[in-house]
Amino acid sequence: MPNHAIHALGPSHLKSMLALNNAHAQETSLLNEASLTALVNMAFYGRGVDRGTIALLIAFDQDAQYDNVNFRWFKQRYENCDLKNFVYVDRVIVSDSVRGQGIARRLYEDLFAAAKRAGHSRVVCEVNLSPPNPASDAFHAAMGFVVIGQVALYEGRKTVRYFEKTLGDLPC
Repeated sequence: MPNHAIHALGPSHLKSMLALNNAHAQETSLLNEASLTALVNMAFYGRGVDRGTIALLIAFDQDAQYDNVNFRWFKQRYENCDLKNFVYVDRVIVSDSVRGQGIARRLYEDLFAAAKRAGHSRVVCEVNLSPPNPASDAFHAAMGFVVIGQVALYEGRKTVRYFEKTLGDLPC
């Protein structure tokens, strides 16, 4: 297996990240250069492989000023919890050409380590139920995530499941 090093993503990587993201817009969402720049700039964690051409992971902490229905769901869920801190995975994308090589696992493990160092208690995400994304469901289960909710969005055109992985003992 090639050694695909993980690197911080920045402005010089926007074109390659945008191409990868938009090739997988059904699973994530279509972005333009301005919207991707905004995501990278507010990210707690923005890392990728090969300048974001073959893989990327962008995540926000609970304090991000991110206007997203799924992110808001998690903020509301944890607002009365003693440990309100969390890291929300907004998008993880691995190019079809390198899937199955453990790249997403390595990105997630790197994210977990960064989240723990920063004192976060959990990592959360959503996965499409409709349209289905069974590969992502299986991957997140294998990484120790559990389902904690489900919501129909956009007048029922999309349904997501919410996942959580705790990074230690939690009160809620």
